[in-house]
Amino acid sequence: MSERSGSLFQQALINGDYSPRFFAYYYKQWNNYKMQYHHHNSTEIMYLISGSCIVDVRQAKGSAESYSMKRGELIILDANVPHRLIVEEGTPCRMLNVEFGFTEYKGVAPSVGRLAREERVVEKLLDTPFSSLILPDPEEVYHVLKSLVLELDQRGADGGSMIDLLFCEMLLRIARLKEEKLRSSQQSTEFYVRRSIEFLHQNYDRSIQVKDIASAVSLHPGYLHRIFKIHTGRTITDYLNILRMEKSKMLLAKSDIPVAEIADYVGVSSRQYFHLLFKKYTGLTPVEYRNSIERHSWIYEDGESGNLGEDI
Repeated sequence: MSERSGSLFQQALINGDYSPRFFAYYYKQWNNYKMQYHHHNSTEIMYLISGSCIVDVRQAKGSAESYSMKRGELIILDANVPHRLIVEEGTPCRMLNVEFGFTEYKGVAPSVGRLAREERVVEKLLDTPFSSLILPDPEEVYHVLKSLVLELDQRGADGGSMIDLLFCEMLLRIARLKEEKLRSSQQSTEFYVRRSIEFLHQNYDRSIQVKDIASAVSLHPGYLHRIFKIHTGRTITDYLNILRMEKSKMLLAKSDIPVAEIADYVGVSSRQYFHLLFKKYTGLTPVEYRNSIERHSWIYEDGESGNLGEDI
């Protein structure tokens, strides 16, 4: 790895031993400013101390992502990622910027690799590439950044043990914030998937489509489809079909509803399609299934008994 190689995502950082090298660190007040797209061979952290701004990030395929940032948020930009800052008139913002890369280990504080090997969240951060990442910060990273920049101002970019120690703390806190954001996002998606499943269990007897479920939980159908598959391992359609077939098995076993009417009870409009589905999921036709199970009997008050009907 060259001395000026500034990307966070180099396997050498995890496997080897490297220390941070700082290229720029400064506070800046921005107002009514539109920066041109640019990039540099260093990782950049932009911390929004006050106000609001927009950061545009150009992706590898040429498309751009626009991020609206507010006070207490930071954005991490990997090396050589084109980006620009936009600050609207009347909404000034104040930032703290730090740009860094990596150099051969100086043997003062723990190397980046040693930190990654001892802290799983740091290893995961360095082993999961991104072009940009926005994180909310409860001022944990900000306090470390302030101390780091003050130390750099006093000692210079080639600083000493305190600079390296503060960098390690900053990296660890960023890694933990990223992990917390991921967990929060997963908990949020789990909530929507749970609500979707509840909707299916309450409406399987009707003709429903993915767009109906998405509308009920206030999500885009495509996004709901993706998170549902991630959390359940099944598509929404497959989950609904299994649910309907389980209900069908219960009705065939526990009721005297005619087989020909079961499809309507579970929301399948075509009886022919219902038979095909049931055979696919159980290996039996509905009639074969009803005939294969132990039938329940009703005991009447006068002592007579009667088997459930075999209507079709």
